[in-house]
Amino acid sequence: MTTEPVLPRVRPEIAALPPYKQGKPAAPDGFKLSSNENPFEPLPGVVEAVRGAVTLNRYPDATAGRLRQALGERYGVEADEVIVGAGSVALIAAFIQAAAGHGDEVVYPWRSFEAYPGLVMVAGASSVQVPNLANGRHDLDAMAAAITDKTRIVIVCTPNNPTGPIVTSAEFADFVEKVPSDVMILLDEAYTEFVTDDDAVDGLAERVYESRPNIVVLRTFSKAYGLAALRVGYAIGHRRVLDAARATQIPLSVTAQAEEAALASLEYEPELRARVAEIAVRREALVTGLREAGWQVPDAQSNFVWLPTTDPSVAAAFEEAGLVVRPFPDGIRISVGEEASRERILDVARRLRA
Repeated sequence: MTTEPVLPRVRPEIAALPPYKQGKPAAPDGFKLSSNENPFEPLPGVVEAVRGAVTLNRYPDATAGRLRQALGERYGVEADEVIVGAGSVALIAAFIQAAAGHGDEVVYPWRSFEAYPGLVMVAGASSVQVPNLANGRHDLDAMAAAITDKTRIVIVCTPNNPTGPIVTSAEFADFVEKVPSDVMILLDEAYTEFVTDDDAVDGLAERVYESRPNIVVLRTFSKAYGLAALRVGYAIGHRRVLDAARATQIPLSVTAQAEEAALASLEYEPELRARVAEIAVRREALVTGLREAGWQVPDAQSNFVWLPTTDPSVAAAFEEAGLVVRPFPDGIRISVGEEASRERILDVARRLRA
């Protein structure tokens, strides 16, 4: 007779879904390069702003109204055309749940952000994964061809996580023309601040949502702004489209501390640009060194680089050297971290190729 307790039934596809795997911490003398975190501390004034928002017995503003107003002023839109959530991933989840359910499909590139498949499955919809090109870029023609009457959402991730390349403005404009107007396009620009390629699409600067209200542009404060621990992201688009996500997102998920930190961060644009520029310099030096060592690194436009490999011993070699990286079945993502980490990365990379 079994002694195991009887557990409540869950959807079988959810029972089989692995939980999100966070990058493990590094040893005291090592470097954590697995989560695309910003190696710099928060911008000036941010810590003080968080300390000032310590009223813990009151709920935060459920709409993050002050932050929406500030972002609206920055990008020239109304506050109702901005939605704030607990990171851009929470907003992607809200949009998927609002638009796609059983029998519907969500098209996205693959490999791309590892949360996409789980978010689609939780919504009850089906994933249509379109393989990237050999150079790690989106195959936008194939993505457009994958759209059917069942498609409710198409996700474009630029720069693509984890492979690194961007989608250009011309490519995105051409792609949009091929997408039916009743299919939502989520333009995931979580790493856009690190981009140095002038040809890259910039959904907010180009105001792509004005002519095509089915486009929503998503961004985050977790990466370039260094607020990963506070979880705050935002999206800009047509207010009626955003209303659908407002109806599905978890209420009160953005804390008062996160809102205050984001507001304070917006006041330090020159400092942000200086830090982003430094990370871009480190990125280019890392890419150059890896290519000189014999690795075929795709064009990197974010705060990480991608090593295509199916050999599990590669990630193990980095970890033995105190470098915690993010392994995938078809490659390894290495975040651009502290300056001191680069030579150690290159030393391992050279030994592996030798």
